Amino acid sequence: MAISCIRMALFILLTPCAAALATPSNTTDLAALLAFKAQLKDPLGIVAGNWTATTSFCSWIGVSCSHGRQRVTGLQFNHVPLEGSIAPQLGNLSFLSNLVLRNTSLVGPLPTELGTLHRLRSLVLPNNSLSGTIPCTLANLTRLELLDLASNNFIGAIPYEFQNLHSLQMFQLVDNDLSGEIPQDMFNNTPSLSIIHLGSNRLTGRIPRSIITLSNLEKLVLQKNLLSGPMPPPIFNMSQLQALAVGRNNLSGPIPGNESFHLPMLQVLALPENQFNGPIPLGLSACQNLETLNLAVNNFTGTVPSLLATLPNLTAIYLSTNDLTGKIPTELSNQTTLLGLDVSENNLEGEIPPELGNLRNLGNMLNLSEIFINYNQLSGKLHFLAALSKCRRLNTIHISGNKFTGRLPPYMGNLSTMLEIFAAGNDMITGSIPSTVANLSNLLILSLRGNNLSGKIPTTIGAMDNLQGLYLSYNSLSGNIPEEISGLTKLVELYLGANKLTDPIPSSSGNLSQLQFMALSQNSLSSTIPTSLWHLQKLMVLDLSQNSLTGFLPADVTKLTAITAMDLSGNKLSGSIPDSLSKLLNIEKLDLSSNALSGVIPKALTNLTYLANLNLSFNRLYGQIPEGGIAPCQNKTNHSRSKQQLLKVTLAAVMAILISASCLCMLVIITTRRKGNIPLPLGTNLLSYQLISYHELVRATRNFSDDNLLGSGSFGKVFKGQLDDESFIAVKVLNMQDESASKSFDTECRALQMARHRNLVKIISTCSNLDFKALILEYMPNGSLNDWLYSNDGRQLSFVQRVGIMLDVAMAIEYLHHQNIEAVLHCDLKPRNILLDKDMIAHISDFGISKLLVGHDNSIMLTSTPGTVGYMAPEFGSTGKASRASDIYSYGIVLLEIFTRKRPTDPMFVGELSLRRWVSQAFPHELSNVVDSSILQDGIEDASRPPENFSILNINLISIIELALLCSIVVPEERMTMNDVVVKLNKI
Repeated sequence: MAISCIRMALFILLTPCAAALATPSNTTDLAALLAFKAQLKDPLGIVAGNWTATTSFCSWIGVSCSHGRQRVTGLQFNHVPLEGSIAPQLGNLSFLSNLVLRNTSLVGPLPTELGTLHRLRSLVLPNNSLSGTIPCTLANLTRLELLDLASNNFIGAIPYEFQNLHSLQMFQLVDNDLSGEIPQDMFNNTPSLSIIHLGSNRLTGRIPRSIITLSNLEKLVLQKNLLSGPMPPPIFNMSQLQALAVGRNNLSGPIPGNESFHLPMLQVLALPENQFNGPIPLGLSACQNLETLNLAVNNFTGTVPSLLATLPNLTAIYLSTNDLTGKIPTELSNQTTLLGLDVSENNLEGEIPPELGNLRNLGNMLNLSEIFINYNQLSGKLHFLAALSKCRRLNTIHISGNKFTGRLPPYMGNLSTMLEIFAAGNDMITGSIPSTVANLSNLLILSLRGNNLSGKIPTTIGAMDNLQGLYLSYNSLSGNIPEEISGLTKLVELYLGANKLTDPIPSSSGNLSQLQFMALSQNSLSSTIPTSLWHLQKLMVLDLSQNSLTGFLPADVTKLTAITAMDLSGNKLSGSIPDSLSKLLNIEKLDLSSNALSGVIPKALTNLTYLANLNLSFNRLYGQIPEGGIAPCQNKTNHSRSKQQLLKVTLAAVMAILISASCLCMLVIITTRRKGNIPLPLGTNLLSYQLISYHELVRATRNFSDDNLLGSGSFGKVFKGQLDDESFIAVKVLNMQDESASKSFDTECRALQMARHRNLVKIISTCSNLDFKALILEYMPNGSLNDWLYSNDGRQLSFVQRVGIMLDVAMAIEYLHHQNIEAVLHCDLKPRNILLDKDMIAHISDFGISKLLVGHDNSIMLTSTPGTVGYMAPEFGSTGKASRASDIYSYGIVLLEIFTRKRPTDPMFVGELSLRRWVSQAFPHELSNVVDSSILQDGIEDASRPPENFSILNINLISIIELALLCSIVVPEERMTMNDVVVKLNKI
């Protein structure tokens, strides 16, 4: 690389003499700007409509000029979708001092010609999709002060020549794919450097010792890399350092002690998820400006130092998942600013100091908002709750997995009205649930599972109308389930299994319209199952096993449109199995064993194409087991779209494994936390159907290695992972440097929580902590539709496969638009968001910008332009509104794309020519000129087909293209509805 840079420097210096002698003029600048414009796609027309010959380029949007010579000194666009590449002619803007193109959707390499801009002081190009290696010619920019290439796709090593950037003040290459070691002498010649941000790459080796020469360094961020070895001890003695973040590496060794630890300006110390050991440094006592201390997930030993109480600005202490011992220091009660305390998953012991509730600030208001002391060896009774009741801003109390004894005190109801999570599962708590718990009116999660609670469920619980998760399983609660439970109108998960509950299930439980999970197994519930229970349209898992329920199964269960698992085993149900069970098209597990059911097994059960586990054993059924219905596994080379699932009907003498075993694992989501997990953000915690820790994700993805990368998008990257149980997952890691990432995370969680369909990607879990958010999704081994259309590995889709894929997509969109109380608009349908499972069944993904239509609304006004250029409906730009018709337009474009194998952004589509116009001009008689040639070959080259198959294919192709054109009409009101699209595709 050094030799190539020398050659490039000589090339620049020895440019032909005529060019060197020519006097640069503003005509040179004009030519450079026009060359830049020519390489932009400019989907919003911002440049095209403003950069015109009728005005001086100094008045153009984004352009700044010097007053005297009228030469370009600045080129700046922020958050404007320019979509194109950077023209090398920008290197001719010899007076340019600021080049800022932030979040402009630029692609391609960074031109080496930029190394000629000797007056450049700021090169700021973050949040694009620039690729290739970083040019070493940038080392010629000796006046450069700001270098920000964050959040791109740069690869390779950091150029060694960058040590010549003597004026550099900010060096930011975060969130790329850079690899290799950081040169040890990289920072020897950059005395003014104050910010180094190289996080979220694949950099290896040791932290450069030359960093210690930077006397002005204020921020050092190297987190999320593959760095190893110890930290250079002098780093902990840098007097100007304000932030030190090196989490998620493989760094090791102890932190220097009191004598060598002197960081008086430090505000953030974040060293999580490494292998640091030894005691927490006593030198922290001198960090009087410290606000955040994060040492979680390491091997620190010793006690929680009481010196933390002397730091006047400390707001967050995260020491979870270490090997700390001893007691929680009483001195922490002197902390006046503490908002969060997390000492979970250590070996702390003793009782909780009641003084912790005395955390006061100068305004005599109590600040503490979250406390995590779960999974230690803490003991004693719950008297400390009285002190915590003084913390009026408390949002979360997590004390599960300790040895707390005694009763839940009545003054539990005096806790903060802002409390949203109270988790005290897997302790040794006795007595009854106090009725005063209903005073916690904003509580979202109440988890008391796995204790020794007795008595009745208080009827006052029905007043907790914000409750979303109630977890009381594995106790000794008795009496009935109170009718007042119907007041929990927002309840999503109800777990009351493994208690001593009796009497009928209250009919009022049918009012829980938001309920998705109900587990009442292993009780003594009696009488018939209330009819109202079969009307819960959002119910996904129903477990009533091991009770004394009687009566017949209802004749009509078709309202359970979302049900995926039902376990009614171990009861006294009688009568026949109703045919209506065959209408539960999403069901995967059905257990009716150990009842008194009689009659024949309905043949219609063979229509349940997703049913993987069926247990009908220990009943009085007779007759032949139905055959057929579900296609056998076929050779993948025949491009079959068969479901490839085998219906398993077990009539063995041994009872099958109860479905509840897989369902009840969901109970521990809120009440337990594996290593490295910090509480999920509000609105997402109920989605974590399977508890997966950050550490397990690291193992599963090989530390998010590039080899496991499935793809990347606007909100982050997706990795393939294999869990400890050998199952495969897809991990969507959000880019936390992007301000919209958290919003995308919450939006996608919300959409996936509302929508549950066989053609939508299932969410398995979430993982979230201070600076990490990930969605764990079902893995799609056949990648995306985009991969199949444009990869060069020889893969091809047959005509039938293409029709099948688009039918799957249509059914998913139909479900989102018409089968939810609140319609979901996807807003970004494109081939990259259509994923294919092992059977080539399509699943829609990426709901990060989806919108909801509430009530009778037909459209929604957008505050920003969503979606992807080429697939966005034209009304986005003209009216700012999105509707069901907007998704249908995107669907029509994808339908054209899959049969033509042409992107709507293909370079051939310029001026007035678009993908739709190109196809419509060929419709219907010249379609052979526009459709993918492999489709036509698919129609004539198969010797096993009769000759007339080619004509049949042509007829169907005409119908499909006509459908695509109808979906993508410019006027929204004239487009087809997705209901009609499904009907038409089914006919084809």
